[in-house]
Amino acid sequence: MPDAQRQQRLRELPSVDELLRSPALCAQPHRLALIAARRAVESARERVLAGGDGFREEDLSRALGQLQTPNLRRVLNATGVVLHTNLGRAPLAARAVERLREAAGYCNLELELEEGERGSRYQPVVELLCSLTGAEDAMVVNNCAAAVLLALGALGRGREGVVSRGELVEIGGGFRVPEVMAQSGMKLIEVGTTNRTRLADYQAAVTPQTALLLKVHRSNFAVVGFTEEVHVRELVTLGLPVVVDLGSGALEPLHAEGLTQEPTVASVVAAGPDLVLFSGDKLLGGPQAGLMVGKRTAIAACRAHPLNRALRIDKLTVAALEATLELYRDGMSENVPARGMLLQTGEQLRARAEGLKLRLMSHAVQSSVVETVGQVGGGSMPLAEPKSWACAISRADAEALHRRLRAGSPPVVGRVSEGQLLLDVRCLTDDDLEPVALSVRNAC
Repeated sequence: MPDAQRQQRLRELPSVDELLRSPALCAQPHRLALIAARRAVESARERVLAGGDGFREEDLSRALGQLQTPNLRRVLNATGVVLHTNLGRAPLAARAVERLREAAGYCNLELELEEGERGSRYQPVVELLCSLTGAEDAMVVNNCAAAVLLALGALGRGREGVVSRGELVEIGGGFRVPEVMAQSGMKLIEVGTTNRTRLADYQAAVTPQTALLLKVHRSNFAVVGFTEEVHVRELVTLGLPVVVDLGSGALEPLHAEGLTQEPTVASVVAAGPDLVLFSGDKLLGGPQAGLMVGKRTAIAACRAHPLNRALRIDKLTVAALEATLELYRDGMSENVPARGMLLQTGEQLRARAEGLKLRLMSHAVQSSVVETVGQVGGGSMPLAEPKSWACAISRADAEALHRRLRAGSPPVVGRVSEGQLLLDVRCLTDDDLEPVALSVRNAC
């Protein structure tokens, strides 16, 4: 486009004041209308600068629609990834959702109702965590990285912490264990090699400045082949405080085809470390939280640390976490959605995929049922290959179709592989099948 024509189109763009007087905006709240007008003009300006035409009426309706649509919306997960970080990781159990409703208003978060005195927001989950893990005491912060930061700061600030080179992991978002240790005020002492670390390596690194030994479970990657590592029960024999970053934190074993076995929290606690740290929104299947269990003295030091106040959880996390832990206590862990999804059989998944195929067919969308391999996700069980089933839609515009599905209502997120849109059913319920089929029909 000639520059003169581009400049002319820019001059022809409506002003914000002009748009505010339009029928589409004059009935809207002023602040909302103002933001929508500015966004519409900016959208048109960007199009002109890119060589396109000028202002369109849909610029305004689109801007207004975007502002009136909540950013966080329910998404139908057809990726086959159970703990999908981009989709909010573990979906909450029905009991946890109900408990959130109860806690949304006034609640006895820090009030002992019988005595009428101030209480502890953590007490309900502390008792449950101790019962489920065998730990002497427990506390909760807002995520597992925070738990590591607090533990190292409380037990070893200004001193040294010893960790195997093979356990200097990087977690999501580019955060690395050495950086977390540095922020805690602890000096990192690396021992062993990437693939082999022995007890003697830890022993040789111990000095009067050593505050603790850190054991990091490699929950988001695996080292295979010529390897050797030191078990927690061996580390505790050195007579120093031992902190274990367990990561995913399974409360119960997960036995299903394609899954690998993770150590349970109780088994690690039984080995005798001072602290075991793990996530609430991964294999446990609850809300985002950093759970800390272990010996009373270590928990007391963390509880008394000033950083604890900055990292504490709110009432909604307390409510959802308590409800989730109750399901484990009551022998109803199959009602924790993430756990239930991982334990589904191949027969169940194939039957659901066949059901989705029939619904797609009723909306004139052709698909085929194929076997797939999903992921646990969330940095858990990196070697797991959970078998699943999906409906495959073969189209030349598979990527474009997927984009339209993500933009639909409700949004559907699948995956594209070898020119096919795959709708994996592992993370879909039977009630989700018809909405998915309708969304696909609309996107097509």
